[in-house]
Amino acid sequence: MASTVATHGQHERYAGFKRHEVILLFVLIAAIALLAFRSEQFLTTGNLLNQGRLLVEVGLMALPMTFIIITGGIDLSVGSIMGLCAILLGVFWQKLGLPLEGAIALSILVGAFAGFVNGWFITRVGVPPLIMTLATLALYRGLAEGISQARSVRGYPEWFLQLGQGELFGVPTQLWLLLVFFVITAIVLTFTTFGRSLYAIGNNEVAARFSGIPVDRIKTSIYTMSGLMGGLAAWVFVSRVSTTRSDMGTGLELDVITAVVLGGTSIFGGTGTILGTALGVVLIQLLKNGLALSGVKGDGTIVVIGVILILSILVSDLLRRQRGAEH
Repeated sequence: MASTVATHGQHERYAGFKRHEVILLFVLIAAIALLAFRSEQFLTTGNLLNQGRLLVEVGLMALPMTFIIITGGIDLSVGSIMGLCAILLGVFWQKLGLPLEGAIALSILVGAFAGFVNGWFITRVGVPPLIMTLATLALYRGLAEGISQARSVRGYPEWFLQLGQGELFGVPTQLWLLLVFFVITAIVLTFTTFGRSLYAIGNNEVAARFSGIPVDRIKTSIYTMSGLMGGLAAWVFVSRVSTTRSDMGTGLELDVITAVVLGGTSIFGGTGTILGTALGVVLIQLLKNGLALSGVKGDGTIVVIGVILILSILVSDLLRRQRGAEH
């Protein structure tokens, strides 16, 4: 009987997800049509592939952010972790003399450790995620600026630049990397016990603990994953722009969180999908590009994205109320 109720609830939840994703898909199509009408350059293959190249860093960090927000948490430090890992990649290679492959791996491990620190304090010390990651946002950014001393690192070899600037079958190399992680995280969230546990924690953490779900271990793992993906995003970013600066990733956490929430993941926890997040990432990047090509200044773009985010939250809340009324 309990399993039947759980299965029914799961079906209802996925039905709600699909409704939000369908709405978001229509919004994306409408936005593409409108922006294409306003600028002839927008819908060209070259422009769209370039936008795909530019959205990868946000996309990589949005995947574990989806997991975190589903559990009712938040990670404001992802942009700072990316900046710290970027500057460390250059320092490990140029200043410490490590092989570039070793510098890449070590910088990604530092990102994972930075995420683990967030998760450890949140689960073991009981610091609220908002407070903890706000503190490490400043801490990791300060470390990056202190280590770099306002100097950039350049002169990376040609093979290193292939990830950020190269193509595979006519598609930017880093887009293939994002696609791989998109598929992996979608499978984990949809078809595994780990994924179901994330929803359970987000819906009722106390009940999840009494059900035997290792809540602290799972929450620590997803914050660690967030840091690791921040390190991976740093590698992609440095490869794309051919230089390392400590200010890399500044403000990027807002784009990441906006994409996840726009994709239908509730900030209250318990709902969300990777597909919705992917649609949110694409919509934000295309809006930025299309509005810029149409002559809209940066402030205007922020206003448009803010309005769409508010409307998305209202629609998501309306769908949640309808599902509640149906029950």
